[in-house]
Order: sequence, then C-alpha cells, then structure tokens
Amino acid sequence: MRYLFFCIALAATLLYDMPANAQKKKFDVVIYGGTSAGIAAAIQCSRLGKSVVVIEPSQHIGGLTTGGLGATDIGNKGAIGGISREFYQNIKKYYDNPDVWKWQTRTEYFVQSSGRSREGEDAMWTFEPTAAKKVYEDMMKNEKITLITGKRLDRRSGAIVSKNRLTEIRMESGERFQGKMFMDATYEGDLIATAGVSYTYGREANSEYKETLNGVQANRYNVKLDGTISRNSIHHNFIDGVDPYVKKGDPSSGLLPFIIEGGPGIDGDGDKGVQAYCFRMTLTDHPENRIPFKKPANYNELEYELLFRNYEAAKGPLEEMYHYGDPLVPWINTPMPNRKTDTNNQKGFSTDFIGQNHDFPEGSYEEREKITQRHYDYQQGLMWSLAYHPRIPQKVRDVVSKWGMTKDEYSDNEGWTPQLYVREARRMISDYVITQWDCEGRVKAEDPVGLAAYGMDSHQVQRYVDHNGYVQNEGNVEARVDQPYPISYKSIVPKKGELENILVPVCVSSTHIAFGSIRMEPVFMVLGQSAALAAGIAIDKKLAVQDVPYAELKELLIKNKQILEHKP
Repeated sequence: MRYLFFCIALAATLLYDMPANAQKKKFDVVIYGGTSAGIAAAIQCSRLGKSVVVIEPSQHIGGLTTGGLGATDIGNKGAIGGISREFYQNIKKYYDNPDVWKWQTRTEYFVQSSGRSREGEDAMWTFEPTAAKKVYEDMMKNEKITLITGKRLDRRSGAIVSKNRLTEIRMESGERFQGKMFMDATYEGDLIATAGVSYTYGREANSEYKETLNGVQANRYNVKLDGTISRNSIHHNFIDGVDPYVKKGDPSSGLLPFIIEGGPGIDGDGDKGVQAYCFRMTLTDHPENRIPFKKPANYNELEYELLFRNYEAAKGPLEEMYHYGDPLVPWINTPMPNRKTDTNNQKGFSTDFIGQNHDFPEGSYEEREKITQRHYDYQQGLMWSLAYHPRIPQKVRDVVSKWGMTKDEYSDNEGWTPQLYVREARRMISDYVITQWDCEGRVKAEDPVGLAAYGMDSHQVQRYVDHNGYVQNEGNVEARVDQPYPISYKSIVPKKGELENILVPVCVSSTHIAFGSIRMEPVFMVLGQSAALAAGIAIDKKLAVQDVPYAELKELLIKNKQILEHKP
C-alpha cells in the first residue's frame, strides 16, 4: 500500500512538473507543414470557422513560394482558382504600390520580363521572396490561425493512431496536438510515413502502370502513350566527349566525384533514384544590392573538374555550345521585379546536385541536414567557380561575376534561401494513383478537386559513364501536357481501410512521372484549399475522409472558386 501511495505521489509530481508546452493542444484541423499548401489549407479552415494550427518544422513559412521560386511554373493560368489565384492576385496588388519598386521601375521590369507576368492581367506570376512572404502574412493576419514554427514531428512514435484514426501527433519537443482532422502538407511526407499510410518514393517501372516515361530514362528520346516523341536530357547534359576519370583516359585513376559505378540501368526499369534538388537563387546585378559569390571554406576543386572539362570540350565558339538559353552560363536567369532573378538549373553541370539526394526521403533529420549542407557547399562552390576560377573561360567569368546574392533577401543567410528545392520525396499510394495516362488525357478522374497543367518534368537522377567512355546524366524527361487535367479527390486521401482523418495535398498519390507535372506551387495551394474543404465536411458530418460525398464537396469547391474543368 505504501508503494502504491508512493507511485501516485510520483505521478502527480511528474504531471505537475510537465512543461506547459507538453500539454495536449486541441484543434479541429492540425496541419503539419507550413508550405504553400499548408498555408492555403489553414486560410480555408479559418474561413470555415474551424480551429486550425499549422506546425512548421523549420523557421521558414511558405515553402518554395517564399523560398526563391518566384518564376511560377503554371502550364495554364486558367487552371488556377480559389485561394491559389487569390494569392497571385494579391501579388499584383503588392506591386501596384509604387513604393515597393526600389531597385527598378515597374516599366523597366515589364519590358524585360519573360512574359509570365503581363500588364493588364488580374494576377501577377513573378515576384520576389519578400513579396510572397508579405502577401502570405497579410492573408493570414485576418484569419484565426495558430502558427507554430521550429517544431519537428517525432518520426519514431509521434503519430498516435486508434481504430484507423490519427488522434494526436507529438513533436520532438514533447508538445502534443490533438485534432479531428490532420493534414500532411510537407514536401517530404513525414506525417503519413510516421502514421503508417502507404507510400513510395523513387521511380516506378514503366510496366507497373503501363507508362512509357517512368523508370530509367537513358535514351535521348522516348515515345509518349499517344505516339509522339518526348525529349530526354537534351538541354541538361554534357557536351560530347567529357572524360569521367580523375586522370583523363585512365580508368585506374578512379571516377571523378558524383559519378556512379556501372551503367544507369535498363531503360524503363524502376529504382529508388530521386530527381535532383538545388537551391533556387535570388540573384541581382545591382551594385548596391549585390553580395559577390564567396568561395566556401571547404572548397574542393576536384568536385568541379567536370564543369571545367565541359567548357574545355567545346568545339568552336562557346556561343554555339547550346541552342537553348544563354549558351555561356549553366543556369536559367528568369527576371524578377527590382532587378532580381529566380535562377534555376540548366545544362549538364549546373545547380542541381545530381545523385546526391537519394537518401533524403527516408533520411533522419540529421541525415537530411547533412545532405542540405552538402547542397549549400556544392552550389556556393559552383557559383564561385563560374565567377572566378581561372579554368572557366574569361567571357563566362565576365558574365557570372556581375551577379551575386541579394542583400535584401534572406539577409540572415547572406542572401541564400533556407528552403532546399525538394522536387520530389515520398508519394502516397491510394485507391487512385495519378499516372502518365491522366497527364496525357487518356483517362479522366471523375472526382476532381483541382487541375494540373504543367508538362511532365523530371530533372536528372544520376551521372554515369556511357558505352563510349564519356560522362552522361540520366533521368531528365520533358514531356508536353496538352491541356489541364483533373486531380482525383481519391489521390489526396489514403486508400480505404487506412487512416480515416488525414489529407495529403503535396505528396499525392501519383507515379514519379505524373508527379513531375503535379508538383507545382499553384497546384499545391489548390489542393491545400480543397483538402481543407473536404476536412470541413468530414468534421461536420463525422465522416471518414474516404466517405465524404463528392457531390457535396464539388458544390463547396465551386462555391469557393476552384476550377474543376478545363474550358478551352
């Protein structure tokens, strides 16, 4: 008896001493992931009168939309509605204010811009990271949203499930969040993986879903389902004849960094390769706002030997190296307002750190941090090399060295975004898997919650030595999508028999090649809003998300200005 009293007293003491932040916090909807999808979902939950919390594991809100991807990948602007379009309309209103044009006039920008944004449109599709952040903050401040940053899910045992329902999630810090509905809005799919929802990552074999653009893609051309030809690795590969060995022509000297041993695999076969990541860079050539590229302390020249050799292998003028983009530099510099850019990968050796992210989807937090830091080191070293290394042609150095990071973006990190471009990680496997057939319009989902319209776009996956003994990249696919196509409601909820109260607007149920079309920020916002509307119905009617009546959901989607059907 004395022992029993001791245990009771000890338990009471522990409960009393438990930090306040370890107590359970209850909400109608718990959203894990403060990406663009998570923000859009939270806004919609608030407008439905539901209590909602957004838990972001980092200190960065808005994902890639505030993380440097200001050149919105759209496909078809008519496919974007609801809160997603509202965001881009608010971007336009932001730039209607003459006070925000500090480094450039509005007229100068629209004259030089690529056409993504045009005067007279109801929305603006290109923007600075600071603009996106301000717009999100303004959209959220009038809503009842609890925002928590810097709290990571306990991925070992932080998802508490009872009778096919997720009842609460626990952070590494000990904080616990209960909800009637949950949402995984992360790029990585950490909540669905922890909670036991079916998922995959990597590339499926073509044979699994009768596709033609999935799996290994070492050939330069491929045939779509409709018989037309797609282009693989045309714009993102090496010049012919680049030697892969540490000592040129000597296989015994070993391969240069980041080249795999052996061949790429059999075309169309599946693997666990992941398309390459990078950091979207916000650059400027304005002298007052520019931070010159810096050489990393751990710079390893050998890691850029392939870059040097690629230039050295050019036959004839450098201007004839490539017939797409600027032939001198390995990047796409899309103009942003205020004399800035959204700079992205292009050509054979560029900002994509090919093959160095395959462990990221399933990696621990610590492993992911190491991978992320390696991406920083690689990309910072790349930019310094292009700007200042003596083996880079002078005319290239002259172009690159005019650019630099910006002082007024990400000022706490010398202009570098904190958001790694996680183009793809985990993907849920549900009762409806979106495939190449959907993208090409050969099948059509009957329960759409939004449209996708961008081409099927996979970046390179690996770097290898071809049968001629030269270096090649593998994995790039660029296949046209002729018109917007519907995204099934079933693809954003788990399969029947699995969790009944979680929605997944980012790591949707799709194949690798179909996700290459879906994985665009406007679409993630669309799906976040649609998921929130479905969650509202499920809460009000006490239903599993799989049992939400689509007719009722469709009516609510249309009422909230979602676009569900393409009208040419």
